[in-house]
Amino acid sequence: MIEILTSGVALGVHVPGLLLADRLREKGVPVGVSVLERLLPERKLATTAGMKWAFHRDFRVALAGQKMAGSPADSVDPAAVEALFADWRTRGVDRVVVFSGFWLPVLAGYDCAIDVCHVDSVASPSFTKTVTDLDVRHVWLADADAGTIPCSIPVSHADPVPWADRSPRVFLHGGGWGMGTYRERIGELLEHGLQLDVIAYEGRDVTAEGVRYFMVDPDWHPWLDNGYPPFGEVGTGFTRGVGHHGSFDLTRTALATVSKPGGGTLLDSLWSATPAVLLEPFGAHEQRNADLWCDLGFGIPFDTWRESGFDPELLRPLHEALLKADVPDYAEELANR
Repeated sequence: MIEILTSGVALGVHVPGLLLADRLREKGVPVGVSVLERLLPERKLATTAGMKWAFHRDFRVALAGQKMAGSPADSVDPAAVEALFADWRTRGVDRVVVFSGFWLPVLAGYDCAIDVCHVDSVASPSFTKTVTDLDVRHVWLADADAGTIPCSIPVSHADPVPWADRSPRVFLHGGGWGMGTYRERIGELLEHGLQLDVIAYEGRDVTAEGVRYFMVDPDWHPWLDNGYPPFGEVGTGFTRGVGHHGSFDLTRTALATVSKPGGGTLLDSLWSATPAVLLEPFGAHEQRNADLWCDLGFGIPFDTWRESGFDPELLRPLHEALLKADVPDYAEELANR
């Protein structure tokens, strides 16, 4: 049996893990999902939730916090770890897929095959901050050094929406924690006559007239359950995505997404064939993501699109390049092992 190991520190880590679990279940593979924060004491969870709001409200705080952040593995409850391992033994877990490097010190106490699945195109901070001598197999959903997409996790089985059928809308967001400078771009995009869908992360984010705002339930955290984030248009309530996260439905119908270049954003861009207009990165690893996406012809910097007067036709070749991407399915490879 396979166990998917995610972290609630970012939905860009957690949601790809949920997607892989769903794709494996569709192939008849028994699979479970474990979230690292479930091993932490309540006081540590409260600190993590507080960081989320601080990082959302000020991107400078987020950038500084990333450099100083320690490993949550240092705070796990040993009794909770032993209970988890006992559950894995009962269910016959013999392979794990690690989406956060912070799991690796915990896994030193459990004997199994280990896949390390990198959502970003280079090792992200959870891996660079973790030293381990475990025998692992590295799987890359994007590879900045090779300039390729070695494999991927299908977000949806639906074909990308044809360019001519797309809504004339642009989708702005800040990843799972709402980080980055996307909110600062709303005014100028509206001034150029673009229709906008924007993710709000708290009530104070709903500020602009003429914008459709959407939100993940602010009271939900990934360590509460294994469902996709409860999501909906502001004022209409929240529903669970089936088979994929709800925000992907906005991505696949948009002309472009405008956001920082997180790994989850690249995954959504690939499977929706939606061009990525890239804002300032959250660290050096996201800059490598942006460089790769631009080199592959799948994305452009925000400033480049601005220089064109936000011309939608500048995005069409990016959509067409994404349509031509032929990428191996990691879930298929894993199911055949």
